Amino acid sequence: MTVRIWGIAMLAVLALWQPALAQVTVLDEAQDSADPAAPPPICGTRPIGIARMSWPSAAILAEIHARLLTTQFGCQTRVAPGDLAATGSSMGTTGQPAVAPEMWVTRIAEVWNPAVKAQMLRPAAPTYAETTFEGWFVPDYLAAAHPELTGAATLKDAAPTLNNGARIRFVSCPADWGCSVINRNLIRALGLGDVLQVVEPANRFEMDTLIAEAVGRQEPVVFYYWQPNAVLAQFNFVSLDLGAYDEKALQCLAQQACATPVATSFAPESVVIALAEWVYTDIPAVAAYFGRTTMPLKEMNALLAQLNEPGATVESVADRFVIERSDVWKAWVGPGAP
Repeated sequence: MTVRIWGIAMLAVLALWQPALAQVTVLDEAQDSADPAAPPPICGTRPIGIARMSWPSAAILAEIHARLLTTQFGCQTRVAPGDLAATGSSMGTTGQPAVAPEMWVTRIAEVWNPAVKAQMLRPAAPTYAETTFEGWFVPDYLAAAHPELTGAATLKDAAPTLNNGARIRFVSCPADWGCSVINRNLIRALGLGDVLQVVEPANRFEMDTLIAEAVGRQEPVVFYYWQPNAVLAQFNFVSLDLGAYDEKALQCLAQQACATPVATSFAPESVVIALAEWVYTDIPAVAAYFGRTTMPLKEMNALLAQLNEPGATVESVADRFVIERSDVWKAWVGPGAP
């Protein structure tokens, strides 16, 4: 009898013990299956937000980077509308979006500087290889025929042979734009009043038309323009050296009553690929990618020219770049990409 009672008791103890034993076994297996040394996902665990600004060059860049992050790194991306001030403010306070490919930081310094100081965002790299975006240009056929024409100052010596001694048309910007004042004072500073005939178009459309007509007729012409811009890719132009940048000189040139104008190039601008700080800490491979994505202005000018083709869209231009220009973006991706 005693033996039977002892056996029943042991069965009861085993019955109580087995569930606990099973639970411990499951926990041990779960711990064994986790690999603490496994690297985090290269793109993180959430979609990477990319700001698509309203102007064409920034929109094209947003779509290009979204495609390359997806195809080359396997990232999930989300392209969303943005603008300079609102995007800079959002990145500086919430860390979203993660990327702004074309941020003109000098225009939003009151937003940008505090966010950088607070370590909420930072520049990954310059958006473009060049930092001066405005200048004077001549058609390539004029530069080829006059190799001595290397800078704006050389126009004076070359004038007798450029247009049979007659003044050359200088297509400036509309009279109500600030650049028109600078251009007139630059002409004074360079002593080109007897060389250049200033034409100030009524609007951007007339400006482009005047340049296109002059090129179509192979006329000698000098004109002001800015980059990135399709016009500079649709035709072949050469920039004229305006000399070193002098901030005080440019401040005077921007005034109607500049008493003693001094020649200077236009002011450089800081245009960067802005990243939220968490991109560096959470997905450093993506941060490294953006650190390599500086693009020559000539490349963007060509993309903008493609956008002017019939039926072209920002998306189709981005697709075409990814398909045709691996010689450019392979260096961005780098050898360590998956």
